[in-house]
Amino acid sequence: MKALYLLLFTALFSISCNSVKRTQNFVSQGNYDEAIELAAKKLQKDKGAKEYDAHIRLLEEAFLKAKDEDTRRLVFLKKENSAAGAKEIYYTYLDLEARQNLIRPLLPLYSNEMGRNANFVFSDYTNDLLNAKDAYIKSLYQEAIVYMQRNTKQDYRSAFNVLCELDEVQPNYKDVFQLREDAHFRGTDFVFVTLNNHTGQFIPFRLEQDLLDFNTYGLDNLWTEYHSTRENGINYDLGIDLNFQTIQLSPERISDRQYTRTQHIHDGYDYKRDRNGNIVRDSLGNPIKIDRFIDVSAMVTITTQQKSVFVGGTVVYKDLNKRQQLNSFPISSEFVFENAFATYRGDERALTGEDRRLLSNGFIPFPNNEQMVFDAGQDIKERFKEILRDNSL
Repeated sequence: MKALYLLLFTALFSISCNSVKRTQNFVSQGNYDEAIELAAKKLQKDKGAKEYDAHIRLLEEAFLKAKDEDTRRLVFLKKENSAAGAKEIYYTYLDLEARQNLIRPLLPLYSNEMGRNANFVFSDYTNDLLNAKDAYIKSLYQEAIVYMQRNTKQDYRSAFNVLCELDEVQPNYKDVFQLREDAHFRGTDFVFVTLNNHTGQFIPFRLEQDLLDFNTYGLDNLWTEYHSTRENGINYDLGIDLNFQTIQLSPERISDRQYTRTQHIHDGYDYKRDRNGNIVRDSLGNPIKIDRFIDVSAMVTITTQQKSVFVGGTVVYKDLNKRQQLNSFPISSEFVFENAFATYRGDERALTGEDRRLLSNGFIPFPNNEQMVFDAGQDIKERFKEILRDNSL
């Protein structure tokens, strides 16, 4: 039992030494916040534990150095007085406050190694934090205004991102909501999509609706909107034409193929007989049976129904502002309706497994031309979606 206790103590001591070494490394490398977090985590378990005593000294050292480093950085940033520095000043004060809040619940911390309570000089950052937040918010607001005044799509997008950041720091500030809506609208690429039928044949209206229903494409993009109907007040930058150029429908075809099936099958048994025609019996007196096989045949007719449609066209990208074509992509699809069923004459036992499967089928009315074009259009939609995704703005 003493050996077990010694083993456990050795293991705990080793773990404690490793954590102290890690904390020391963080401090020596200037990673003060990592050192503070590790030491605080250990002391939260049991701040009076002997193995955690070294963490108290390291926590005091890391806190002092972190505070000194942040204070010197704040002095520089305030003298620099730049818009970019406003954000760092605000978050530095947040870090200073968070550090104190992490340590405060652990106090007092008595270190046997130092022979005293750890010394943490806390400061009230309330006013500094409020002033830094106010300066940061004003800086973000002014930055967004500057972006929007440049009046380019990319700058409107930058303004939108800045305004989102501002709203996270201070919700409902001034007219930020309206500015953000305006920045998003002006930074969005609006794409006008048209479907053109150059085939001379009818395209189902429901197919047109389905192809132009962009809610089903899964192409959600913060900065791109696809419209199939022009809306007032929108300047469309890009145009996409989905041009149907050919629709080829085959006639309805019915073809028959006939096959002769033969099988050598087991057909019961006969009794073994001697030369005199008497049944031969085994040693137990039972009649001896002999398997009987016969050849059976059947004539199978397999009927195949087939009808196909080919739809082809192009997807053309256009710059609507410059009135010029940017790119063109071919698009096509072939849809084939096919049905097969079987009938037979003769002995059913001669049929194959595939014959039996086809026997369960029957004649199906051919789909009309409109349905055929619609079915081909579903594949066209998937190909159109791939083109839109691969060439998204």
